[in-house]
Amino acid sequence: MQSPTPTDTDTAVADDPQARALLQRAFEGTARWQPDFRGFSADLTVNTNGRQVNGTVVVKGPRDVTVQLPDEAVQKWAQEQIGMIAVHRAPRKFEESDGKHRLTLEAGSDHPLGQRLDLHGDGMQSFYRIKDDRITQINRKMPHVAFTINVEESSRTQDQKHLTTKYTVYYFAPQDGKLRNVESFTDTHVRVGTSDLPATRRIISYENGEVMVRTMTFRNHKLLA
Repeated sequence: MQSPTPTDTDTAVADDPQARALLQRAFEGTARWQPDFRGFSADLTVNTNGRQVNGTVVVKGPRDVTVQLPDEAVQKWAQEQIGMIAVHRAPRKFEESDGKHRLTLEAGSDHPLGQRLDLHGDGMQSFYRIKDDRITQINRKMPHVAFTINVEESSRTQDQKHLTTKYTVYYFAPQDGKLRNVESFTDTHVRVGTSDLPATRRIISYENGEVMVRTMTFRNHKLLA
């Protein structure tokens, strides 16, 4: 999904140091692959409503994912999904991502998912909710789609970082706010060396008049040298 070119329309908004410190703690407490991570390979099984195909995957980075499956449509879908995993897990610095925007906090913290934190100038009207030093909700709006991600469950890695294991994405029409689709994600992970790699992903969604259940299962992981 292509993001719009960032614009900065909130030039009068001053950065809030409290918001910056809050988001940075959440950012640094989130599990990512190490800076020297070179990628991994694995056997891959994709199951779509009971129809199963087998193949392989090689992940070298967020933009270098190669999936080999006998079904071209399933292969394309799996490559996009695994690419998204790699984007979220890739090492990066706070100052190079959310930290490059001006940040503000909304008064009050009684929301069940925590205090609202707005990002100004990212071109997507993004705002998060943060609770217990963890991002619990992500909201973005683009010309063709708006979405809300609710983080429901997470685990702790051996490095004492948060690793999301269950979340739900709500997709809306940006013009009228009508709900277009809902996707429920459930992930498990396996520790290989010092890296937490994907083991399974299950996605439940509603497409073309039916509920779709897709799973990806990764086996025989090997770290790339």
